[in-house]
Amino acid sequence: MTRVEVEYCVPCGMLNRAQDVSEAVLKQFGEEVDEVALVTGDDGVFVVRAGGEVVFDKTEDEYDVDAIVRAVRPYVGASA
Repeated sequence: MTRVEVEYCVPCGMLNRAQDVSEAVLKQFGEEVDEVALVTGDDGVFVVRAGGEVVFDKTEDEYDVDAIVRAVRPYVGASA
């Protein structure tokens, strides 16, 4: 099963965004994912990884929860 990791900047106040992404992934994939983890960071980081691969990085992509969930989809069940 797949581990999804949402690394977010604590000082920047990105917890709400991180929670929104993790909730959306859990709603979409439920028990198909092994874990959705919130990982604290700093320096403006907001990165989503699925199966160890970066699927979203705010420095390169526009924040869109639905797009992030779509980016996670190919990794769900890939390691099963």
